[in-house]
Amino acid sequence: MMLCEEVLESAGIQIFREDVLLWVLAGLLLLFCSLDVWYYLRMVVLLIRAWWLSPVFDVTGEQTLGGRVVLHDIDLCHMNNGRYLRECDFARISLYARNGVLKTMRALGSSAVVAATTIRYRRPLCVGEAFELRTRIITWDEKAFYLEQRFVSCKDGMVAAIMFCKQSVLRSSPAKILQHLCQRKVEVPEFPEELQHWINFMSASSQALKAESGSEEKKCE
Repeated sequence: MMLCEEVLESAGIQIFREDVLLWVLAGLLLLFCSLDVWYYLRMVVLLIRAWWLSPVFDVTGEQTLGGRVVLHDIDLCHMNNGRYLRECDFARISLYARNGVLKTMRALGSSAVVAATTIRYRRPLCVGEAFELRTRIITWDEKAFYLEQRFVSCKDGMVAAIMFCKQSVLRSSPAKILQHLCQRKVEVPEFPEELQHWINFMSASSQALKAESGSEEKKCE
């Protein structure tokens, strides 16, 4: 009798373990189907890595992150155009973590959102190709940081793609963030000519859309 009870108890434990494993697998499957889990996992790894890397003391200093084109990055054997933007997201977060901007924004209760980007693709990065993503803050104005991000091929040193990014600061300003970070007023770097052309384009586009929106409102009245 005791032997039968032990066998039944052991079988029950085994069934319970299998049920738990099935529920865990079902939960993971649901999680991967409903969220971009790899994005969040990579973000955590990136922040931990940035914590251990040497700080970027110059707020306009360049950060270099290494990467390689893998199979889930590609279409037609080269990196998908959308993947460039995703890599740039990670690089900006890493830069802000290393130069102290991220910590300062949290201290001031502010945040930054991408307001505009433009990217120029000069040569495809092929599957298996290693590259460096070089990120730096170029300058800033009353509302936003302007960054440059370059994809440089490790094969031949060519700039395969270059991107400008405007990140608007919410509930604060770049000047306040940098003054809090550096404990002094930081002089605004000059705007490069090509960046100024891009800003002028965005301003013209904004004015055109406002005018278009105003004319549509009049039509509706």
